[in-house]
Amino acid sequence: MTRKTALVTGASTGIGAAAAVLLAKAGYDVAIGYRSDEKGAAEVANRAEAAGAKAVLIQADLSRPEGVEKLFTEFDAAFAALDALVNNAGVVDVATRVEDMTAERLNRMFDTNLIGPFLVAGQAVRRMSTKHGGSGGAIVNISSAAARLASANLYVDYAASKAGIDILTRGLADEVAAEGIRVNGIRPGLIITPIHGKGGDPERAERLAYMVPMKRTGTAEEVGEAIVWLLSDKASYVTGTTMDVSGGR
Repeated sequence: MTRKTALVTGASTGIGAAAAVLLAKAGYDVAIGYRSDEKGAAEVANRAEAAGAKAVLIQADLSRPEGVEKLFTEFDAAFAALDALVNNAGVVDVATRVEDMTAERLNRMFDTNLIGPFLVAGQAVRRMSTKHGGSGGAIVNISSAAARLASANLYVDYAASKAGIDILTRGLADEVAAEGIRVNGIRPGLIITPIHGKGGDPERAERLAYMVPMKRTGTAEEVGEAIVWLLSDKASYVTGTTMDVSGGR
């Protein structure tokens, strides 16, 4: 069986890491994008290779246009085609109210969480679209339940950036549906990943689990399974949809 190729951004930890390993187990070769955690990315690559995949590390800062260019230049050098994209790289910040947010914080948030994913998706389309000579493919954009909940008194900026991802998903899906590309999204809820610690509250998910109808947090692997399904041929008639993986919250 010929293995397909997937590019996963933000794949050194958390949901991106889980998705990369699960895709390797599902028969994909994987490009593992990361910004700074080379050790984590290498561990993910080792796990992917143990599952039989070719795994290539690509360091790039996707908050900068030149970082996006670097990501795809190195991807093209390693792989002949792109079949699947997990558009996952993102950041959060410490909890604060809108009135205290600085332009520096907002620029970092939107450059990384929205402009970067737009540019990454555009590069993927140029490689996948039948309009550009590609053979089609599938994209999964990683949003957040915060896009629905707004995250008042925490990080409305993060929520707004993820709401933008939801619009990207629907709009891009409509643009490329007739060009062999499906575009869907995932809104994770309270998932146990290191991102909470990066926002200054490592115990946040566990502390708020009581708010989830299922009364528990989720795992990165549970989100990863949904990603793999949306990228697979089993979801061949699904596009323009954003799926909540949030325990009912």
